Parts: sequence; C-alpha cells; structure tokens
Amino acid sequence: MLVYPSGIDLSSSTLRHLSRLLSTRRRERGTRWRRLSADRQALLVLAHLRCGHTYAQLAAGFGVGIATVYRYVAEAVLVLAAVAPNLAAAARTAARKAFVILDGTLLPIDRIAADRPYYSGKHKRHGMNVQVIADPFGRLLWASPALPGAVHDIKAARTHGVIEALAEASARCWADKGYQGRNSRAPTAPFGSRTAAAGTSSPRARRPSTSPTPGSARSASR
Repeated sequence: MLVYPSGIDLSSSTLRHLSRLLSTRRRERGTRWRRLSADRQALLVLAHLRCGHTYAQLAAGFGVGIATVYRYVAEAVLVLAAVAPNLAAAARTAARKAFVILDGTLLPIDRIAADRPYYSGKHKRHGMNVQVIADPFGRLLWASPALPGAVHDIKAARTHGVIEALAEASARCWADKGYQGRNSRAPTAPFGSRTAAAGTSSPRARRPSTSPTPGSARSASR
C-alpha cells in the first residue's frame, strides 16, 4: 500500500487538547509503553474522525496494526465522551444564547438491506440518527446518543428529552419542519422556525395586512 502526506483542516489546539486527554488517561491506567505517543495517537484519531480514513489506511500510514488503530480510536472516543457536556448542561448554556438550533443528522453506516431499522427513508441510505444543538454561529453545544436511522427527528428529540430540557431552561430554539407534530401534552418549549415547523411562527412567516390604507383608498377613488 502506498503512503502519502495529507492534511486535516483542524487547528493545532485541537490536537493538543486531545493529546492532553490521552496522556492523562495513560497516566491513570499506568501505561508504560505504546507503539505511538499520545500526540501521534491524537493525530491518528483526528484523521479518522475528521477525514473518515479507514483503519487499514491509518494502519499503513502510521505503521501499526489494524487492531491497534481500532483500540486507539475507541479509547479516544471514550475519553472525548467523558468530557462532553450532558443535555442539562447544554440547556443551561442555550438559555444564555439569543437562540439555539436543533437539528438531526444521519451518520452513514454500512448495513445489509434487511436492516430496516437503520434505513432512513429521508436520506435513502442506512445510518444512525444523531440530534444536535448548536449556537447561532453553528458551534456544537450537544450531540445525542445515536439511534437507528429510521427514527424520525421528532421521535428522537422526545426520546432524548430535548424539548423538555430546553423548555425547562427557557431556551429559545429554532428547528426545521422535521419537528412538526409535537405532542401537545409535552411542555411548551419556545420553538420557532422559518417554516413555522416546531411551534411558534417567526416574524418572516407573518404576511402583511391586505386591508387598504387611507392613502390607497383615496387613490382608488380618483
């Protein structure tokens, strides 16, 4: 297999942050030796998570076995998940924002045709449904655990308790039409959408009045 240099569109601070987390985990576990340093492991993991390089490609590029790549990636994912904010913390952060954005995304996976629970009719492929809360600039505040791709966005939001958490924190949230049909018995969250999809309509959705003004009435009578 050929090996070539490549690049990742991430900052060096991201690499240093993950490297520190991995170094701390190694000290906690009393690890004395690894095939790759914490810095190299962090780079390997970021190449997989950001660029989607396969285990075989990373194994060839970093000079380790495929099983080692799998263990390195799995370890890093656990480390990152441990420091990620939970939904309650994300809702408190959302309350301090002008508004937040709730949306669902499909993480593509390889499944056989018989695995219907993982097939998304919307995206026409197999995957996992992940709900995401972002700030007005698109920065990630929270990502949910993954559900099978056939799960609708509104059902996924109910399953994770997203609507209730945002309502309790009095956070204003914008969502698309995939969140129509909320259960009326659920707490009323301050939802809005340009398509009036998830609750209250936005100012852009209001139509101007069609009643004649005094000036237009005088012009019509002339």
